[in-house]
Amino acid sequence: MTFLSPGRLWLLALVPLLIGAYLLMQARRRQAAVRFTNLALLAQVAPRRPGWRRHLAATLFLLSIILMTVGFARPAKPVKVPRERATIIVAIDVSLSMKATDVSPTRLDAAKTAAKKFVQDLPIRFNVGLVSFSGSASAVVAPTFDREAVGHAIDGLQLGKGTAIGEAVFTSLQSIRSFDARANQDPPPSHIVLLSDGDNQSGRSVTEAASAARAAKVPVSTIAFGTPYGTVDIDGETVPVQVNKTTLRNLAHDTTGKAYEAQAGGELSEVYRHIGSSLGFRIERQEAASQYIFVALLLALAAGGLSLVWFQRLP
Repeated sequence: MTFLSPGRLWLLALVPLLIGAYLLMQARRRQAAVRFTNLALLAQVAPRRPGWRRHLAATLFLLSIILMTVGFARPAKPVKVPRERATIIVAIDVSLSMKATDVSPTRLDAAKTAAKKFVQDLPIRFNVGLVSFSGSASAVVAPTFDREAVGHAIDGLQLGKGTAIGEAVFTSLQSIRSFDARANQDPPPSHIVLLSDGDNQSGRSVTEAASAARAAKVPVSTIAFGTPYGTVDIDGETVPVQVNKTTLRNLAHDTTGKAYEAQAGGELSEVYRHIGSSLGFRIERQEAASQYIFVALLLALAAGGLSLVWFQRLP
C-alpha cells in the first residue's frame, strides 16, 4: 500500500490527543462522583451508568476519524492492468542527406509526414516506439499507445551528420527488448519500419543488423526516400546524395520485411496486418480512498446511531 498524498498522514498525530482528552474526561467524571459524599443517595438519584456502551460509541467514532484521515492521504494499491504487447518501432534517418529536395519538400519532411500518417493509421492495439539515427542512433520514444507523443517527437527531429542504418536496427531491437520485464526472455511480436535514403556510413554494418533482426524474428520493412539526382549544400559545397535503394531492399529481404519507395507509403498496412498479439500486464497504482471513506462513514453512522439509542445524543 502506498499513498499519493502521504504528507496528509500527519493528521493521525491528533488521534493520541483525542484519546488523551477522552481519558481525562473520564477521570474527571469519576472524581466528581467521589466528591459526592453520600454514596447511598448518589446511587438512588444518579441514572444507571452506561459503562462499556459509552466507550464503544467513542471507539467507533475514533476509528471513523482514523479511516477518514487515511482516505484523505489517498491510499493506492498496485493493480495488474492487461496491456497488448505488439510493438512497431519507427526508425527515421535524420542525416544531412535527408535535407535534399529531390523529394518535396525535402526527404526528411516527406519521411516525417509518412511516419506520422503511418502512426496515426495504426490500429489502437499496437504500441509504437520512435528511433532516430544519423551518425549514431537513439531511442526517442519508448513503445507506447500515446500516438500524440510519438507525433510530437517526429516533428521535433533534427538533422545530424552521418548515417548509421545498422545502429538504428540494433537500437530498435534494444527498445523492443526493454518493453517490459519479460521482454528479454519473451519479446513482444514486433516489426521495425525504417525510413531512409539508404546509405550506411558508420557503426555496425547493415548485414550484422539484418542477422540480429533475423535472429530476434523481427522483420524490418524499409521506405526509400530520394532519387539518383539528389544534392545537398554542405559548407557551401554542393554534394550529390543518391538514394541507395539496394541497401534498403536487401535489409528488408534478409529480415522477411517489405521494401517500399516513398510513393508507396499507402501499402504500409501490410506491415502490421500479420503481426500477432501478445497480452502482458503493467502495474498501475489505483486510488483506494473511497473504500476507506466508505468504512469510515459506516463506523460514524454506527457510533451516532448507538449513541442516540443509548444516550439520546450524538457522540
